[in-house]
Amino acid sequence: MKRQTLLQVTRMLALAGTVVLLAVRTLAADAQTPYPSRPVHVVVAFAAGGFADGISRLIGQKLSERLGQPVVVENRGGAGGNIASRLVAAANADGYTLLANTAAMSINVSLYKNPGFDAFADFVPINITASTPGLFVVHPSNPAGTLQELIGAAKGKRLTYATAGVGSSSHLAGDYLLRQLAGADAVHIPYQGGSPAITAVVANQVDVLSASMPPVMPFIGQGKLKVLAVSSLKRVEALPNVPTVTEAGFPDFEERSWVGFFAPAKTSPEIVNRLNGEINQILGLPDIRERFAALGVDPTTGSPAAFAEYFRAEVAKWSKIVKTIGISAN
Repeated sequence: MKRQTLLQVTRMLALAGTVVLLAVRTLAADAQTPYPSRPVHVVVAFAAGGFADGISRLIGQKLSERLGQPVVVENRGGAGGNIASRLVAAANADGYTLLANTAAMSINVSLYKNPGFDAFADFVPINITASTPGLFVVHPSNPAGTLQELIGAAKGKRLTYATAGVGSSSHLAGDYLLRQLAGADAVHIPYQGGSPAITAVVANQVDVLSASMPPVMPFIGQGKLKVLAVSSLKRVEALPNVPTVTEAGFPDFEERSWVGFFAPAKTSPEIVNRLNGEINQILGLPDIRERFAALGVDPTTGSPAAFAEYFRAEVAKWSKIVKTIGISAN
């Protein structure tokens, strides 16, 4: 009986050893497989049709061609981009699940008490791919021809301003400029996204709109919106006659929307650098630069370390504004 038991134990140990050996060999084989060997998924933190989605799909198409594998773009909007961030934070750190997020990610660090992830500990930055300044636009019938005139007319009169939603960069920038810096009696009218906010101003239902350039450029070109100021430090090539907010009397005011790619923390530096290099090459392609220029978007190349530094600066900037305005989200 004892011999039989000993034999069974010996066989079980031998089987366990075989399983461990096969697992080690499998892991070694996976480690030797060139990246990528299967489709790469890019989770976009906002709905289809927006700024982040458009940029991610442009980059994703080119990235697929360069990597030799499909790049699948998935939209997981909600909670100001936090749903997608949570999903990617929990994904395997193997380079096959990436996050495409915007300036909202840097805002949410201070806006949300518990966003469900740590923006610094749970991610490694890859690239900030594109950035674009915000615009302050009004209906063409509005008598104001400049931002100064709009603010001047608001004295003694309540001014309404539309944004893409509470806690968005357009909301914080609009509130900070109009109410905090200019002292205007301004009322925030939040919408569920940029499109309905634009529609409201085109219909002359709201006085002014704070929004990023790409979605409003077509309406400016069609004469359905009039632009008063751009929130970049220098005038932009797409709108050379439009003054900056600084020129309107508010020095160093800058608000830019951007789209950046992140990977889960502990993703290998080799994979991060590979993706960074490929995306930088894509951003230098003539057709990409042409598409970006038409939208008023600047291609932004650089290293992962440069993006990490920029992201930290963005978090610090928005944290001060969130505190000044005094808003929070659950």
